Amino acid sequence: MRLCDRESRPEGTVVDVSGVEVGGRTIAVMAGPCAVENPDQMLATARAVQAGGANILRGGAFKPRTSPYDFQGLKEEGLELLKWVGTETGLPIVTEVMDTRKVEYVCRYADVLQVGSRHMHSYPLLEEVGRTDKPVLLKRGWCATLDEFLFAAEYVLKGGNERVILCERGIRTFEQSTRNTLDLNAIPVLKRLTHLPVIVDPSHGTGHWWMVPALSRAAVAVGADGLLVEVHSAPDQALSDGVQSLRPEGFAAMMHEIRAVAQAVGRTVAQPLPTRD
Repeated sequence: MRLCDRESRPEGTVVDVSGVEVGGRTIAVMAGPCAVENPDQMLATARAVQAGGANILRGGAFKPRTSPYDFQGLKEEGLELLKWVGTETGLPIVTEVMDTRKVEYVCRYADVLQVGSRHMHSYPLLEEVGRTDKPVLLKRGWCATLDEFLFAAEYVLKGGNERVILCERGIRTFEQSTRNTLDLNAIPVLKRLTHLPVIVDPSHGTGHWWMVPALSRAAVAVGADGLLVEVHSAPDQALSDGVQSLRPEGFAAMMHEIRAVAQAVGRTVAQPLPTRD
C-alpha cells in the first residue's frame, strides 16, 4: 500500500498552513499574481485578494518559462518582497521552488513550497522537499496520468513530509481553444484514491480569465478542497500570464458566487482575514 492511498488514512488529511486548513470542511483559497513584479503591485494585489476572501497569497519569484527570453522572475528579490507583503497582510505565502539547491533558501521565506507541473517528475527535487517541514503544493504535470501524479506525491511522503497538497492545473490535449484542458474528472477520482487534499488551478487550466469563475464554481461542486487563482491589480501590464488573471473586482465577484456553491454541497469558503492598515 502506498503512503498516499486512501486506505492508509480513511479520514483524510488536513494540511495546516500557518493556521489555514487545507482539506477540511472549509475551502481554502490561494490567490495572487503569477509573478512578483514590484512592491506596489504585490501589496495592492495582496490586499485586494485578502479583502475578497483569499487566505493564502500566491506569487512566483522564480518563473520557469518556455522561452528563455521571457521574464524569469525577480528570484531572491522576489522572495524578499513576498515575505514583506506576507508580514504586512498576515497572509501565508505559497511560491514555487525549482532547484534542489534553492530549497533551504526558499524555506526561509515561504509557508508552502510549490512544485510546478514542469518539475512533477523531478525526483531529486521531490525528495528534497520531502525532507523539509514545509507543506508542499504539488502540481500535476501537463502529460501525467493520475497514477504518475500520486507516485510523485509518494516521493515527498516517503521522505517524511506528510503535508502534501495535490493541485490539478490542466493537462495537454488536442484541444487548442484553451491553454490546457482542466481535468475536473480528476478531483473525485483523486478524492477516492488518496487521503491527500486536492485543489484546482483554473487559471492555468484554461488560460482565459473569463473562464476562471465558471471553472472555480465547478471545481467546488465536484469536491475540490481549495482553489489556486491568479489575480493581478493591472492584468494588462502583467509581466506574466496577464490574460488568465482576474482583476480584484472580478475575484471578489467570483468569491461571492462560490460561497453559494460551497453551501449547496455542504461546505464553506474561507472567510476574509482582517486587512492590516
